Amino acid sequence: MSKPMTKTQLVAALADAMGSDKKTASAALDAIASVVTREVAAGGTVTLPGLGKVACRARPERMVRNPATGETVSKAADKQVKFAIAKSLKDSVNA
Repeated sequence: MSKPMTKTQLVAALADAMGSDKKTASAALDAIASVVTREVAAGGTVTLPGLGKVACRARPERMVRNPATGETVSKAADKQVKFAIAKSLKDSVNA
C-alpha cells in the first residue's frame, strides 16, 4: 500500500486537473470542506458526486463498558458523522 496523499499533494493534483494554480485549488478545497462542515453540523446531508454522502446521525444515550475496569457506565446522547461510499467509487476500486 502507498502512503496517504497529503493536503499539499492533493492541492497540487487538483490544480493540475483544474488547469489552474495551487492557490485557486487550495481555496476550492477549503471552500468545499467549509460547506460540508457547515451543512453536516446543522444536521444536513451532503452528496459528493462520485465519492459518496456525508451525513450526521444522532445516537441515543446508551450503556458502555470501560475496558480498563469492566465497569458499565451511561454515555450521553451524541452525534456521529458517517460517510457512505458511492457505488461508482466502489466499482472503480474493485475493477
